[in-house]
Amino acid sequence: MTVQTIPAKNIIFKTQSPDAWFGIDYNMNIYRGCPHGCIYCDSRSDCFNTPDFDTVKVKENALEIIRNDLRRKVKTGVIGTGSMSDPYNPLEKELKQTRNALDLINAYGFGVSLLTKSSLVARDADILKDIQTHSPTKVKFTITTADDDLCKKLEPNTATSSQRFEAMSSLTAQGIYCGVLILPLLPYVNDTQENIIKILRMTKDAGGKFVYTYMGMTLRIGSREYYYSHLDNILPGIKEKYMKHFGIRRTCLSQNRKKLWGVFTAECDRLGLLYDMKAITHHYKAGYENNQLTLF
Repeated sequence: MTVQTIPAKNIIFKTQSPDAWFGIDYNMNIYRGCPHGCIYCDSRSDCFNTPDFDTVKVKENALEIIRNDLRRKVKTGVIGTGSMSDPYNPLEKELKQTRNALDLINAYGFGVSLLTKSSLVARDADILKDIQTHSPTKVKFTITTADDDLCKKLEPNTATSSQRFEAMSSLTAQGIYCGVLILPLLPYVNDTQENIIKILRMTKDAGGKFVYTYMGMTLRIGSREYYYSHLDNILPGIKEKYMKHFGIRRTCLSQNRKKLWGVFTAECDRLGLLYDMKAITHHYKAGYENNQLTLF
């Protein structure tokens, strides 16, 4: 297996506002690029300067750098990963960089918040259970559609939605805190009442504790062109609706967002699923407040 690498000085960085995104204190990305091929991915945008985004590269000496980064942190906290590159991309099955990083996170007393579209995360349940004994631990699955056929059109190289729910069921059966992000909600594509309700019920059945969503998507220069070119192939005529209603706007909100939000919150309340970010953060961190102190 040929693996491309890129140099790195640091891998774990302090977030500017820990309360802004699920209470994450640090960000970590071991890989750069993503092979999932999701047609809507915002990380393709020109502003992120990743022209060969579909090619996954590994940061050189990643585990040594992570160990040194953790040693230098004065305060422990929750380390998030998956924001720019899926930590469970296909290379991870053999390289086990994410798994080994979790071992280090566990050893140094940090918590973790994983975001993935892969079922491979279930492999690391043993380490996640260990981390959860001392620090907040959370696995977030991005699931945009309950329909596996549509999933393979929107996210062609990922695990199907049903496979992600199977992985979630495996993790929650072992006591690991999990939930779903319905992100993005694509206007005219997956922004339907039926889709939202199905995802919520499947989350509940899989043991998930929360579902978070945003009633729209982001389209920036670079990602917009990619999205439009693929929409033409899989859903002819939809691109013209975007061009008519959104033009070159960066934020594209569902035309049915008010009604859908009402359906979403009512069904979450009925099922006992959390959907407010502050409530989710409080819930998965409950009981750990006194553990996140200074290191050694």
